Amino acid sequence: MTVLRLRATGLTWLETDGELVALDEQAATYLSGNPAAALLWPELAAGATKDDLVEALLDAFEIDRTRAAADVDAFVADLQARNLLDEEER
Repeated sequence: MTVLRLRATGLTWLETDGELVALDEQAATYLSGNPAAALLWPELAAGATKDDLVEALLDAFEIDRTRAAADVDAFVADLQARNLLDEEER
């Protein structure tokens, strides 16, 4: 099982008014995210599997599993492309 976790260094973030604001200090990049990102980000800070993230979306939003999985895959892919995630096998 692969656990995804936000990079431990050079990444500062906060949730405000249901949205996510983050700063990638290494890339000097400001990021913002919608309520779904604000929901998933703390899960990734603690360490989560893709299945955990899908379940979080299903619990919070009225969407089907296929849509939730596609949204998680897209979100994770974007974070990986930005080198914001670490992965560990359990």
